[in-house]
Amino acid sequence: MPRPMDRSERFRRIDRMLNAGTTTFAALQEALGISRAQLKRDLAYLRERFNAPIEYDRDAGGYRFGKPLAGPRYELPGLWFSAEEAHALLTMHQLLKGLDGEILGPHFEPLLARLRAVLGSGDHSWEEVENRIRVIPIGRREAKVAHFGVAAGALLKRKRLRIRHYNRAEDRETEREVSPQRLVHYRDNWYLDAWCHLRQDLRSFAVDAIRDAHLLDERAKDVPKAELDEYLAAGYGIFAGRKLEWATLKFTSAAARWVAAQRWHPKQRARVDKDGSYLLELPYADDRELVMEILKFGPEVEVLAPAGLRKRVAERLRAAAKRYG
Repeated sequence: MPRPMDRSERFRRIDRMLNAGTTTFAALQEALGISRAQLKRDLAYLRERFNAPIEYDRDAGGYRFGKPLAGPRYELPGLWFSAEEAHALLTMHQLLKGLDGEILGPHFEPLLARLRAVLGSGDHSWEEVENRIRVIPIGRREAKVAHFGVAAGALLKRKRLRIRHYNRAEDRETEREVSPQRLVHYRDNWYLDAWCHLRQDLRSFAVDAIRDAHLLDERAKDVPKAELDEYLAAGYGIFAGRKLEWATLKFTSAAARWVAAQRWHPKQRARVDKDGSYLLELPYADDRELVMEILKFGPEVEVLAPAGLRKRVAERLRAAAKRYG
């Protein structure tokens, strides 16, 4: 169920729709998801407080902006970004700044300038916006700009790539020839989804773990989008696989206040029990990331199924407790 818009978002939506042309009352009400009475109050507020030249066109059967009214010029104050828009703009600005370097920097500077113009619209400079609204990256691992640039180039040119990749779990490096399919920014880190010609299957490689990368002349193998989505987006987290299992997690009523507001997976199933606990079911192909996520909740969560996942979490908890005697 979509969250209701706050008033500032509704004003922005009304402003956009009326700027686009004559709009019916019903279209406004449907777009905003509010009652007739609330919409009437919003229109009256815009007229009275912001001097908005909103008028009803009987011939067209809808509302529109007319000629400017006497008095202060109509303008919505400040930055009327929604939470999602502000996050998207600032995150994109931060990403592009993070990719600044001798290879990519000159190409991204024009786009950075455009973003700064958007962020700095209204009464504020973009520096003030960045100072007052923060996007704080947690857990970011630094990837070498040169390796990111080679990977992006191979992806867009549809060429194969030879990489030397560090496997942190096994503490060793491997040489791979891959056909890049997608670059994914996930939890503040970049991953390259690619067809691995060694394993003859799809794999995800952390870009920050690429120690060396060379563009090859051979044409990249193209994997259909549907197959990519089935393999790489079917289960929880960044670790992919073709065989899915379903995890059932039971959170305490205290943890439920936070967990129920989170979206763990597009296909998740959830319900609240009579005692206030929260049951969450979600698919996964590889449990590494899911185990780490479960451990973050400590005693506030219990793995009910499957048995293998329950056992692995229990073993990790016992090992952790042992360190503390």
